[in-house]
Amino acid sequence: MHPTHTQLPIRAAILTVSDTRTKADDRGGQRIQSLLQEASFELVDYQMSKDEPLEISKHVKKWCVDHTINTIIVTGGTGFTPRDQTYDAILPLFEKEMMGFGELFRTLSYEEIGPKAMFSRATAGSRDKTAIYVLPGSTNAVTLAMTKLILPTVQHFVGELNRV
Repeated sequence: MHPTHTQLPIRAAILTVSDTRTKADDRGGQRIQSLLQEASFELVDYQMSKDEPLEISKHVKKWCVDHTINTIIVTGGTGFTPRDQTYDAILPLFEKEMMGFGELFRTLSYEEIGPKAMFSRATAGSRDKTAIYVLPGSTNAVTLAMTKLILPTVQHFVGELNRV
């Protein structure tokens, strides 16, 4: 039988990428935090970063080698403005990319917002047995990704990354 890992504890870190937001007005990061808590998952760290590739990758690399963290959720900086650099900073860090995450996210987004969904560079992948998700910064996008894709499958993802 294929393991489902439904009892696996999730210990997450959140990184909000924004040149303008603070923790006080970071609705996307706050929404991720509340949804993790509702699912009885642990929040280990929550940081803000400017949309600077070196700063973004520094946080992700540090969390990937921290054995108290098995899931990283990054929100913001996934669009096409010149300052949107999250996807470009994180993609090279992946050992494996989960292509289906971005595809499903954009499909579900299309049902809500129409063809502008294709402008999202949401993705997921793994590094050092850590699940990494890259989401747009809007509260609606975060809610969609968390409720429809991440929360129902993150225990399976982390379990698979740690299978021997």
